[in-house]
Parts: sequence; structure tokens; C-alpha cells
Amino acid sequence: MKWIEAIQKSIQYIEEHLLEPMTTDQIAAHAHMSAFHFQRIFGLMTDVTVAEYIRRRRLTLAAHELLQGDPKIMDLAFKYGYDTPESFTKAYRRQHGISPSETRKSGASVQSYNRLVIQVSLQGAEPMKHHIVEQEAFSIAGIKQRFSYVDGQHLQGIPNMWEEAYHSGAEDRIAALNNGVIPGLLGVCVDQGEIEDKQMEYWIATTYEGEQPEGLSTFTFPASKWVVFEVEEPMPQGIQKLWKRIVGEWFPSNAYEHAWLPELEVYRGMKHAPQIWIPIK
Repeated sequence: MKWIEAIQKSIQYIEEHLLEPMTTDQIAAHAHMSAFHFQRIFGLMTDVTVAEYIRRRRLTLAAHELLQGDPKIMDLAFKYGYDTPESFTKAYRRQHGISPSETRKSGASVQSYNRLVIQVSLQGAEPMKHHIVEQEAFSIAGIKQRFSYVDGQHLQGIPNMWEEAYHSGAEDRIAALNNGVIPGLLGVCVDQGEIEDKQMEYWIATTYEGEQPEGLSTFTFPASKWVVFEVEEPMPQGIQKLWKRIVGEWFPSNAYEHAWLPELEVYRGMKHAPQIWIPIK
């Protein structure tokens, strides 16, 4: 329930400051999360990025003003955060399908986005296959790459990284190092917010113990408790649907809290369902 309340508070903050400049860090602070985790959870709960939600709401209000009166396009552009009337008109047309000036015509139709309201999902009758693991400290070895998570840019870069790893043979090399602590390949998201603003680090790795392999990086997880979910529907949609259910159903219905260590997506081969490992306390 805490996540839902936190995201709702952040939406309240956005709505109260729609006509002011605001940063993701400022909004995330109201949810008591890092900007990285806030954007991920916001996106999973709402199916939209924070920046896109703000854009949609501002352009919705701008359209309402045009339908109700005759404001100058230049004034609307500056009021809703655009540097020029041209950039405002381009964004406006992309959302509404018509220009600001055309909106004034009688019977004009616009695309309106209302304020979001986050609610607990009551679809828990559908089972979620999971178990709890007490895991001692372990290390991983693999390749890593940094991505910006602004506007979900990492969601485009990560699939490309997996494709390159497959074609280059890096996947096979990493998989061969597995020591059996967690069988398979791991996809790991590491928040880099304290090191570099709005950056995350993504790893393709496997559990490993020993000297650092040449050309690869290593990372150590402390001992922790994990909840492990099985992906039971076809990939890739199945894993995204499961993430949404974890955030929207499982956490609100359980006493566990996120331990804010990096999460794991575990790919155990064609004969085994993928897993999602989330650190909990």
C-alpha cells in the first residue's frame, strides 16, 4: 500500500505545480524514493513516463483554455513550459491531432487526459507463483552498460544490448561461468543516481565466484531475503505483465517492503520459465 500512497502523493505534487518548472528528483522526493526507482514504479503503475504524464496534462489544460476562450498561442506556450510557440504547436498537434488555432473552431475535438488516480488492484484471485529465498552474499560477473532512464530511454537500449551480447558470443561466455548459486543469465538494473544524474547501469551477468574474468566486471550482493516470482505467460509480454502485478497487487497486499537492492531477471534456458527476484525486508 505504501507505494500506491507514495505515487498518489507525487501525482498530487505534479498537479499542484503543473504551471511551474519541476524535476523528477523533486517529484520523487515526495514519494520518498530515488528518481530511478520512482520512475520505474510510476511507469509500471500508470503505463506512462513521468515526463509524458506532465506533457499530457499540460496540453490538456491548454486545450481547455482554447475551447473556452481566445488566448494568444504565445502566452499559452510560455504558460505551459514551452520555449517557443512553434515547439508548443508541434507538441499540441502531436497530442490532439489538430493545431491550437484549429481548436478554436466550433465542434473541434481534442485528446483529453484526466488526472491519474492510483488504486489497489483487486484481481488477486489469479494466483502468482512465488517463494521466499534467504540468500547469502553472492557475486556476479558480466558486462555492463549505462543508460539514461529519462523518458524510458533505457527501455530501447537494453534489448539492443542483449542482441549484441548474443551475436558477439558474450552471452555464451558469461553463461559458462555460472557457479550454480542462481542458475542462468541475469539481467540486473543498478541505480547510478548517486554517481551520475539520471543514469542507470544494466548488467548481463551470471553468479560467479573467483578472480575477475578478463574483459568482464564483477559486483557483489549482500546477504538478503528475496521474493522469487515465476513468469508463467509467454515472453516477452509475460514478464512485463508480471512486473505490473507485482507492483500493483503483490506489494500492496503483503507486509514486505522493497530492500532497495538491485532486482534480478533470471533467464534459465528454454526449458525453464524466467524468474523475477526482488530483494525484500
